[in-house]
Amino acid sequence: MNFNALTIRDIAKELNLSVSTVSKALRDSHEISENTKKIVNAYAEEHNFRPNPIAQSLKQGHSKSIGIVVSTIENQFFSQVINGIESVAYSAGFNVIITQTHESFDLEVKNVGHLMHRSIDGLLISLSTETKNIEHLQKPHRQGLPIVFFDRVSDEIETHKVIADNFKGGYDATHHLIESGYTRIAHITSPPNISITRERLAGYNRALEEAGISIPDYYIKHCSHGGRDENEIESALNELLSLEDKPEAIFTTSDRITTTTLYLLNKMKIKIPEEIALIGYTNTMLADVLNPSLSSVYQPGFEMGVKATEMLLNLILSKRPVTEFQTLVLPTQLFIRMSTARKN
Repeated sequence: MNFNALTIRDIAKELNLSVSTVSKALRDSHEISENTKKIVNAYAEEHNFRPNPIAQSLKQGHSKSIGIVVSTIENQFFSQVINGIESVAYSAGFNVIITQTHESFDLEVKNVGHLMHRSIDGLLISLSTETKNIEHLQKPHRQGLPIVFFDRVSDEIETHKVIADNFKGGYDATHHLIESGYTRIAHITSPPNISITRERLAGYNRALEEAGISIPDYYIKHCSHGGRDENEIESALNELLSLEDKPEAIFTTSDRITTTTLYLLNKMKIKIPEEIALIGYTNTMLADVLNPSLSSVYQPGFEMGVKATEMLLNLILSKRPVTEFQTLVLPTQLFIRMSTARKN
């Protein structure tokens, strides 16, 4: 499967013009009429044409480049995913181009456009927390660009996806708190539009339901920026801690929300777990040495990157159209540490 960038020859054929005329029109040559320039440039813009000398020089029809879109590379989980991607891509002779959205939909759209103009052979993407409309991905996918989703995925494009078992991660974390004697368990999470939020919330709800525990809606706090805004997390914490029936434990569902919550509770001089227990998602290697050591759900980031890249390369290198796609679900691991010590 090969995503071929639009060429000057393609434009010429479509508009019934000579290659020379199209080339000169794109260069704004005085030899070409203004009307012809307008027609050529309008077609080129509509079909995402950008001059690319490197792509034009390729003989095999591949740029040997893969585009990657993640929220931030400072996130330990995404760093591990990228390491997995690179380990496979470089072995196969492909380069990677990494872009960051910083949880911005607008930046995600710009990054995808930039990568397309670089004539990438395929795209690996984890959606931003702001992303609700994926037309910026549907259009290149319809044009033949191989796309594989990982972590935060969309069901609106039929393609391969690699995710962690988010439901089980949410269930295991909440079940552990219940077994440790906690019943008033709050939940601080990302916005509800992204897949991981819904899946982890479903696991949380199932564990509570099985234990016969009913919690009020105001125990669930959605951070619209996915933890990027510290004030948002602080506001959620203050609201929970000011309740008359304030929670005994908090389950957080992203690396940044988890570590920021731990930081803020320490800043507030709230003893963990004596005054409130904390369990969350984090891939940081420092979980054992944090104060207190942090109970957490670990995602197989490196393996996710490996599997997603293998799937993408299969799409890129396939000589026949691919019509069957797989959603690969990788297991999570629960690590129990001091932040959820059993309630007396």
